[in-house]
Amino acid sequence: MHPNPFRQTRFLLSVDHPRDLPPDTGAEVAIIGRSNVGKSSLLNALCDQRALARVSRTPGRTQQIVVFEIAEYQRFLDLPGFGYAAVSREVRARWEVTLPVLLERRAALCGLLLVTDARAPLKAEEHELLQWCAASHMPCLVALNKADKLGNAAAQLAWRALNSALAAVSGLNGTAILSSVTKGQGLEAIRAELQALLGRNSPRELKEGPGFKP
Repeated sequence: MHPNPFRQTRFLLSVDHPRDLPPDTGAEVAIIGRSNVGKSSLLNALCDQRALARVSRTPGRTQQIVVFEIAEYQRFLDLPGFGYAAVSREVRARWEVTLPVLLERRAALCGLLLVTDARAPLKAEEHELLQWCAASHMPCLVALNKADKLGNAAAQLAWRALNSALAAVSGLNGTAILSSVTKGQGLEAIRAELQALLGRNSPRELKEGPGFKP
């Protein structure tokens, strides 16, 4: 097993708007997903820390962009969970403005980690995000989380279905990995993919996609 490259990751700050993020230099991966897919738990497991990201039983708890520093000029951006109707209209309206600004204009952003629930097919927002990634030339790593809740055969079936969905999106640079925080499944593979994304030396060419509405 390789040493964990993310073990020293630390909380840096939380912001309401992309203009308040650190200077737009270096390399960043944004972590995004629906509000009940175990996004914070997966981030903690990837960094081998128990309380790096706040884990809550209440979906939609993350309502800001939370910045974690991995190393100098390398960061994770933990984005608000989308698709959760119980947050206020004011908060949802803010997300619909700020998230596209971040995704389409942040030069340091070199990839997305989309966390999904392995037990459920992709929702409309997730399909829309994949289309945006393809149009914007943004690599997207998809973690099918909570794979331990499925049997082996069902998990493989879900993985194959997701790969088919990724292949159907023209021009998408996408990778799918089954993951489980409880079993430690897929964590090393996800770390390796994240390292590869963060290792890009040149900022991406900014190309606006069709727009993404969380």
